[in-house]
Amino acid sequence: MSELLKGSALLKRGGLLLLPALLLCGLPFYLDAFWLRIGLFSMAAAIGAVGLSLLSGTAGQLSLGHAFFLAVGAYGYVWLAGEPGPGLPPAVAAVLAVLLAGAAGGLFSPVAGRVKGVYLGVATLALVFLGHHVLLTADSVTGGFNGRSVPPLEIGGFTFAESDPELTVLGVPFGAEERLWYLGLALFALTWFTARGLLRGRPGRALVAVRDSETAASVMGVHVARYRSSAFVVSSMYAGLAGVLLALSFRRVVPDYFSLLLSVDYLAMIVIGGLGSVAGATAGAVFVTALPLLMTRYADQLPLVATPGSGGGSIGPTEASRYLYGAAIVVILLYAPDGLHGLARRTRARLRRTPVNEPPGTGPSPRPSSAATTARAKEHTP
Repeated sequence: MSELLKGSALLKRGGLLLLPALLLCGLPFYLDAFWLRIGLFSMAAAIGAVGLSLLSGTAGQLSLGHAFFLAVGAYGYVWLAGEPGPGLPPAVAAVLAVLLAGAAGGLFSPVAGRVKGVYLGVATLALVFLGHHVLLTADSVTGGFNGRSVPPLEIGGFTFAESDPELTVLGVPFGAEERLWYLGLALFALTWFTARGLLRGRPGRALVAVRDSETAASVMGVHVARYRSSAFVVSSMYAGLAGVLLALSFRRVVPDYFSLLLSVDYLAMIVIGGLGSVAGATAGAVFVTALPLLMTRYADQLPLVATPGSGGGSIGPTEASRYLYGAAIVVILLYAPDGLHGLARRTRARLRRTPVNEPPGTGPSPRPSSAATTARAKEHTP
């Protein structure tokens, strides 16, 4: 009986996942390039945000250097697959770029294993400034201030870029955005399932124990420094993967993109979405990534927001979007400290407790307790 119940639960869960998966797979047939770019940037941001959520939300380690590891992944892929560079096959270069970001995190992991809190945040902050200086000065590798163009990814002869002749599927032309959309979905699905498996397994429980109490975790046999270092390496690899997808989506990488503001954006993503939650990190990434792009497109229709390039000290879409999700952070911290994921979880719990077809107060009356029943029986006894 228990096996049947488990099987039905798995089928129900699979059905719930199948519907959004089919919806996401069908979007390139109906959306134009602008909306597909928003989706691509959001998927790349979600991959990086999941890695930072594992580090800051689950392991309790503050990091302001996430932009550095995204830059390692992006520029690592460009250099390994391009010229000048080794000119490796793009698929091999993408895998090596992710491993390179993990290696960079491994070099810094001894610091992450012994330093915590705001001190680790300051230490990782140095990585951003150091990385930005290297990106500007190492012209032969990074291209300097102007950056470098990104070689298109190619797997088994299939190129994730514009092709000649043009690829058409069911009458819809599939350009670079449509092809990269499915690559982004595959990478995001890989991130989603690996991160959830990590959180639900023994490493996730150990990281939560380290976050809650290092002393208690040590007593239970958890090697605190090792697990904190491992969390930093895993987070760096997720950031490297996000950097590769970002590079493929932008088609050109420049040093100014990987600045401190990018690290702050990622912190905003996990705070708004909910610390330690894969779904929350995804929701926060979509919100923070899509908001400035949407405000830029519809700036002429929004009050108090000037179109890009307008002078006179007006507020541009990027600045306005930062004000908005800054206000969202304040509201979240005041009224929903567990973020959008916790708010959604509580809403679902309330809906399950409230009957759908009955207005409040019209349901069956509560059954009287045995004490009340006994009292009424005594009143009617002669």
